[in-house]
Amino acid sequence: MNYKKFTLDNGLRVVFVPLPNLESATITVWVKTGSRNEEEKVNGVSHFLEHMVFKGSKKRPSTLEISQAVDAIGAEFNAATSKDWTNFYIKASVGNLETGMDVLSDMVLNPLLKKEEIEREKGVIIEEIAMYEDTPMIKIGDVFEELMFAGSSLGWDVAGTADSVKRMAKSDFERHRESYYYPDNMLITVSGGVDEKEVRGLAEKYFGELKAKSEERKGEPAFNKFSARQAKPQVKLHPKKKEQAHLILGFLGHGRGYEGRFAEAILSAILGGGMSSRLFIEVRERRGLAYAVKTSIDRYIDTGYLATYAGVDPKKIEEAVAVMLEQHYGISNFQFPISKEELKKAKEYLKGHFALALEDTKEVNDFTGLNELFLGKVETPEEIFDKVDSVTIENVVDAAKKLFRPERLNLAIIGPYKDGERFRKLIE
Repeated sequence: MNYKKFTLDNGLRVVFVPLPNLESATITVWVKTGSRNEEEKVNGVSHFLEHMVFKGSKKRPSTLEISQAVDAIGAEFNAATSKDWTNFYIKASVGNLETGMDVLSDMVLNPLLKKEEIEREKGVIIEEIAMYEDTPMIKIGDVFEELMFAGSSLGWDVAGTADSVKRMAKSDFERHRESYYYPDNMLITVSGGVDEKEVRGLAEKYFGELKAKSEERKGEPAFNKFSARQAKPQVKLHPKKKEQAHLILGFLGHGRGYEGRFAEAILSAILGGGMSSRLFIEVRERRGLAYAVKTSIDRYIDTGYLATYAGVDPKKIEEAVAVMLEQHYGISNFQFPISKEELKKAKEYLKGHFALALEDTKEVNDFTGLNELFLGKVETPEEIFDKVDSVTIENVVDAAKKLFRPERLNLAIIGPYKDGERFRKLIE
């Protein structure tokens, strides 16, 4: 995969990946801000603003006019907000690239932020928060991060709370935009069957007028750095009457640029990366304790974690947790050694899934965008494959020893339980 990177006159970076065999292209606008950059009283403003971008812009002053412009070219568009980034994208046929760029730039750079729309959208977001509360497979991730990142804005819900959403006013969105929506803190990624000259011209035409940060707000944007204070295993119980218990068991890890991240990725794949992974076999196939069990890694710029999710019979949760811990610690203490065949399988699993993901232009933009936004560089798939292949069994075991320590352990549970003391004793 070849990519081009250039900077507009106003300082806005553009990363372009030509995929000449495709008849489509995806344009993504990235903003380096999310819920971790917010003040507690306006927690959720990044996510709320993402919603408001679709409610009317300078050229298309209503939701209907924006959606009609997108539907008229057979395109798809959406947006997302995380703890540390917000993005907006349009995927269209190559012949409609300019229309896509026009609509997207108008939405992101010129939202109307009508007061009546803000008030109306508050109800929508409060219902979204309620929906996640009633969806334990999603909610458990929030409970886990609340536990692991307690005392930090990283532990806050991306959508905010019902109270913080109700307090939002137009001035909050304007202040947020002025603080974060400027060229040096933004990025455009484009991938698909278009050429560099066209991308350069359209990016300059539709984003070239984006102004630099005002003088009175110069300096680095707000960033609430996470400082780990954990000294022993932690448990957080979210009591809820459900037919199934949901849990995440995880260990505090490392940030986006960590040099050992490829060894950690292989460790994650060995533990719970597929239907032949250790946890899938031990927890589901041999003991029948769960339908779903999956290990993954999440990273922020300064911290991260390796964690395993499982949905289990509430009566068998202690057994499930015990098996999961045994499998984690069994790698670091050599109880369950990693074989050469297992290492090779994990490497091919990672490379294969990564290669499949890059067949989608939106996924290509996600890969290039996050790397450029946070690390200032984009590694090619070939470079990543080489780094994965260079990992040894010793590297993976060393990663396990660094991660799987009691003072890094966190367990979050949603289920029909009255208190978490029984689980605290189990993990201690």
